[in-house]
Amino acid sequence: MHSNSDDLTPQQHWLQERLSSALARFDDRTPLIYRKPIEIEQGATDWIGGWGATSLFLAGPIGVGKTHTAWQTCRRWLEAAYAPGGNWQGSPVIKTYRSTTLFDALIAEFDSGQRTLVDELQRADLVFIDDLAAAKPSAWTQERLYEIFDERYINRRPVIVTCDVLPNALSDVTGPRVASRLAEMCRGSVLLMDGDDRRKQVAA
Repeated sequence: MHSNSDDLTPQQHWLQERLSSALARFDDRTPLIYRKPIEIEQGATDWIGGWGATSLFLAGPIGVGKTHTAWQTCRRWLEAAYAPGGNWQGSPVIKTYRSTTLFDALIAEFDSGQRTLVDELQRADLVFIDDLAAAKPSAWTQERLYEIFDERYINRRPVIVTCDVLPNALSDVTGPRVASRLAEMCRGSVLLMDGDDRRKQVAA
């Protein structure tokens, strides 16, 4: 949507304004270090374009750029949602969480007697969970993850997950039911990233 503004129809003007506002809000929520545009892997581009599974799983060792790739993939997914011919009703909702923060938030919400977060994560148009294997699980958090992932699984709502292990090795963290669903949701869109730790390269 980069046409000359004089050539746009009123509807295209409206969509462009909506896109600009949506991207500005997303950029405000994006950590500074991940706002820099980068080239993303072809597998991520294919997933945005609808070539691949419902969801996207970025796997690889520490420091290879999984999180940066995921943030930029979310942004480009948002851009694609406003492409001509899209059928979004309202503005697409993207929820982003580091796994440790998510688990803490779920526990805090339960202690307050609410379940708003679970409902939001079930209904959001896209959910991105960063570093899924980093969180320390409990039977209770695994049940909450099951509620979230099962609802998204049966309604084909996408997730983006970054992790240092593959989906079939996540049972200890997520429980076997979530690991099974996630493996199917991401089948054909598991992106294996490799290389040296970029943070150490910068520090060298």
